[in-house]
Amino acid sequence: MIRYDYSGYGQSSGKPSEHNTYADIEAAFKCLEENYGTKQEDLILYGQSVGSGPTLDLASRLPRLRAVVLHSPILSGVRVMYAVKRTYWFDIYKNIDKIPQVNCPVLVIHGTADEVVDFSHGKQLWELCKHKYEPLWVKGGTHCNLELYPEYIRHLKKFISTVERGPSSSRRISTRKSTEQLEPSRKSTDSSLFELPRRSTDWREKPRHSTDRWRGRGGVLIVSRNRGSLW
Repeated sequence: MIRYDYSGYGQSSGKPSEHNTYADIEAAFKCLEENYGTKQEDLILYGQSVGSGPTLDLASRLPRLRAVVLHSPILSGVRVMYAVKRTYWFDIYKNIDKIPQVNCPVLVIHGTADEVVDFSHGKQLWELCKHKYEPLWVKGGTHCNLELYPEYIRHLKKFISTVERGPSSSRRISTRKSTEQLEPSRKSTDSSLFELPRRSTDWREKPRHSTDRWRGRGGVLIVSRNRGSLW
């Protein structure tokens, strides 16, 4: 497991912006890859709320990623505030456009009573997934309390156990390419960081840099949360 504070969050220097959150998660991935020899196939990304933005941006560019977990995710920044049907050029964290590009299993977790990011965001993102996993819709769950529900841990453990046993993304891609060769006729601005409500204690968070292992194949879990940390 690796954790860090986004630029401009906690005691990290820099300016909080959409572009910088993408650069931050890229730097965390490079740290694992270059310093610890972590492979994409052994990596699970976990994005919560606004953290789903940098998580899906990175996931859409890693074709051999093991899996992704989206916790109370957003369709896009503008869609949190307004029920728009199209993506505008000035929108940020355009998850709705990026999730179809993710080539690994995706678990979506969302509370049905989320008062910050409407439950419909999670449902629509799940529907757009290329490799869907059984979602967890927490009845009565809100934006910041899903970890308190017993089914949260049970479902997350089940998902990790499933992707550990299943084929890696690289093998899925290889199989898909082989099928396509056999059946050729078948087709298949940088802006200020959008912030959701944060607890008043956020400013007291200290930078956290650590690596750990989750049980199983020796994979690494990266979690990108709405308060700007990897947990």
